[in-house]
Amino acid sequence: MDAASVAKRARTENFPVASLLFPRTLRPHLRAIYGFARIVDILGDEVEGDRLAALGELEREVDACYAGEPTWPVMLVLQPTIREFSLPREPFLRLIEANRMDQRIAEYETWNDLREYCRHSADPVGRLVLGLLRLDREPDLVAASDEVCTGLQLVNFLQDVPRDLELGRVYLPVEDRRRFGVTSLDRPSPELTRTLEFEAERARELLAAGRTLQARIGGRVGRAVGLFARGGLAALEALERAHWDVFTQRPRPSRTRLALAAFAR
Repeated sequence: MDAASVAKRARTENFPVASLLFPRTLRPHLRAIYGFARIVDILGDEVEGDRLAALGELEREVDACYAGEPTWPVMLVLQPTIREFSLPREPFLRLIEANRMDQRIAEYETWNDLREYCRHSADPVGRLVLGLLRLDREPDLVAASDEVCTGLQLVNFLQDVPRDLELGRVYLPVEDRRRFGVTSLDRPSPELTRTLEFEAERARELLAAGRTLQARIGGRVGRAVGLFARGGLAALEALERAHWDVFTQRPRPSRTRLALAAFAR
């Protein structure tokens, strides 16, 4: 898969259901940000050849959005969004840096180390969404957004233990695996289950900040933002119902459960 085909794919992938609650005028801009987030992940995980070089090429495309004319389709779509909402460059560069980290770091020793990775891999997306809402200069909202985004990232780590292991990466901190006596990540064990339960509780605490976001933003947009956090909580419930078996299948909430969450208060 080369960079051109990656750029085309990033434009056409499914749009997150929570975003459908946003006003129609904002949805194209949300799609533009989502397309960028997807292309970064694809370049870091799937592209053939030199992934660091591909990520460097993407960074040059970001630079072109601010001073020039990008050439990749997904970036041509993103540039008007950057200009209309005066979105800063840093969140885009942080997402790229997260995928550079993936090329050189296989595991994280402590939760603080992993949290720093999430500041690059997850938090920028929430800050960009707040930028579309023109709320990215509200410190308490930014802090709540960071917590929700890190919580969602942690949920993904719990769901994707086997997939990440195939990619040569482990996102369960070494200190936590040591604490519960985990010796293997390629099969179920009571030790791994206890570790997943421990990380899930950490994720729940982070996702609780979704209530702050929903209350402060209010209205339909507040519910839309809150739905991202509730979707993460629903995913944790699915993991619990599956008895933390992440090897048979990837536990995830049903469409019905997500639809009900969309109308929860």
